[in-house]
Amino acid sequence: MAYFKYQDKSVFYEEYGQGKPVIFLHGNTASSKMSELLMPRYAENFRCILIDFLGNGQSERVEKFSPDMWYDEALQTIALTEHLQYGKVSLIGTSGGAWAAVNAALERPDLFHAVIGDSFDGRTLNENFSANLLAERKAAKEDTQARQFYEWCQGADWENVIDLDTEALLKCAEEKRSLFHRPLEELETPVLFMGSREDESCRNNMEEEYKEMASKCSRSSVFIFSSGGHPSLFSNAEQSAAVIKKFINQYIAE
Repeated sequence: MAYFKYQDKSVFYEEYGQGKPVIFLHGNTASSKMSELLMPRYAENFRCILIDFLGNGQSERVEKFSPDMWYDEALQTIALTEHLQYGKVSLIGTSGGAWAAVNAALERPDLFHAVIGDSFDGRTLNENFSANLLAERKAAKEDTQARQFYEWCQGADWENVIDLDTEALLKCAEEKRSLFHRPLEELETPVLFMGSREDESCRNNMEEEYKEMASKCSRSSVFIFSSGGHPSLFSNAEQSAAVIKKFINQYIAE
């Protein structure tokens, strides 16, 4: 079990495989446990580093999450990259982790070869975000399978983790906080925006939003799956892995 320090707190990470380094960034209420399921598809080609953001999984707990959590998670990602001393790495962020990935690259383009932002709303949260979030979290707590998923990812204190996450997201939405801390036009790192048309957790016009974002970035691609739920990194696991490997390998030689 490996840890690094961020703001005097212990952040958990683990590594799989050999090759060029790739950091996997999990989404809200999830943890590195989810990314472990993908390792058979990636560890033969890359050195895969899986992080538990502060307050999640096996990382040290926090009293509350920042409403700017995806920026804070970007700073944790930068701190991990510096701690590893592997040189440039690539980032695969899914759901909330996608915002963290893009923000990290906006802050420190010198650290990253390529960024994949999978299954997220884009520049703004969808207009029904808060109502949908509250309904989703209430239903999940009453669903045995969802409760088991939360406990598997977070441990015995899963309910407190979920409540803190919900509180932070609602505040982020209420205050209409910027999800990217710099303009996308400043993104120097090659980025792939990826998602599924059937993803009910994201905005209805995902493809339009991704293409609009891509138009603002100097080196960008968009890949939308016709089917599959949230997130596409898992619902289209085999196809996603092929698309991502091709995208990353295009740039790691630079």
